Amino acid sequence: MRLTTEDAKAIEAEIPYLRRYARALTGGAEAADDLVQDSLERAIARFDQFRSGTNLRAWLFTIVHNMRCDQHRRFVRRPTEIPIDDAPQHASTRASQADALHLADFRRAFGRLSEPHREVLALVGLEGLDYQRAAVILGVEVGTVKSRVFRAREALRREQELLEQPVPRAMWRVAA
Repeated sequence: MRLTTEDAKAIEAEIPYLRRYARALTGGAEAADDLVQDSLERAIARFDQFRSGTNLRAWLFTIVHNMRCDQHRRFVRRPTEIPIDDAPQHASTRASQADALHLADFRRAFGRLSEPHREVLALVGLEGLDYQRAAVILGVEVGTVKSRVFRAREALRREQELLEQPVPRAMWRVAA
C-alpha cells in the first residue's frame, strides 16, 4: 500500500497527539520531538504494513512506544558517549584518600576497644542484630548488651577523637 496525500494528511493530523504522548514518555520537548520525528520516518517507510480501516492513531502510538523502548534498551546497553575533548570536564572522581584515612583511624580505634566491646559492636552495629539476639549469642542479659553497646560507642568515640587530634608542635620532628 502506497502513501497517498490523504494518508499523509491523516498522519499530519496525528502529530500533536504523538508529540504529547512522546513528551510523556521522554519528559522533555526536545527529546519528544526527536522521538516523533524518528517514529514518523519509520511509519512512512513502513506504511505498507498499516492495515486500511484500522486505527491510524493507535498504529502510530505503537510505533512511538516501540521506538522509545528501543532507545531505552540502547541507552542501557551503551551509555552516552562523551567526546574525548570534553572528557576532562566531565570525568571526575571524588578523592578517596580521606576515606581511607578515616577508615584506618576507625580500625585503629576499634582495635583498641576491649574484646567484649568489639564483640557487641560487631554484632549490633556491623551485623545489625537486635539486642535480644546479641544477648543470646553472647550468653548475657539484654541489659548487659545495651550497657556494653553504650559504653563501647563512647569508648570508640573517645578513641577516634584522640586519633584526630593534631600532633603538638613541640613533638614535630625538625630535620636539620
